[in-house]
Amino acid sequence: MGKIRCNLTVYFEEPFWVGVFEVIENRKVTAARVVFGAEPKDCELFEYVLRYYTGLHFSPAVDTVVKETAKNPKRIQREARKQTSEAGIGTKSQQAIKLQQEQNKLDRKIRSREKKQAEEMREFELKQQKKREKHRGH
Repeated sequence: MGKIRCNLTVYFEEPFWVGVFEVIENRKVTAARVVFGAEPKDCELFEYVLRYYTGLHFSPAVDTVVKETAKNPKRIQREARKQTSEAGIGTKSQQAIKLQQEQNKLDRKIRSREKKQAEEMREFELKQQKKREKHRGH
């Protein structure tokens, strides 16, 4: 009986959060992809694994090269902290939200500018009409 290794990688793929389960067993790798939607919390991921792991549909097995390198758990923890602090967990989603806010801001500016110009034009037309009415008798 060989070793079985399972990895869950969660990443942001516009516009949803996606999880990829990889199972490596007997030098063969199988994978399953899950779409979460909103950014899942650790407790939600744990609950998902406990509840739905048995029902996942994995891809056919593919041969792979498995490196057997034992890493220090503290080093693994340090690397995970470094990865999450560099890019941030939700930076892609934050960037998408920020981009949407900027787009809304531009749209709002354009609408208000057009509204202001229309109001100025209306007032100008009213002034012109008053001038014409004043000079009607002469």
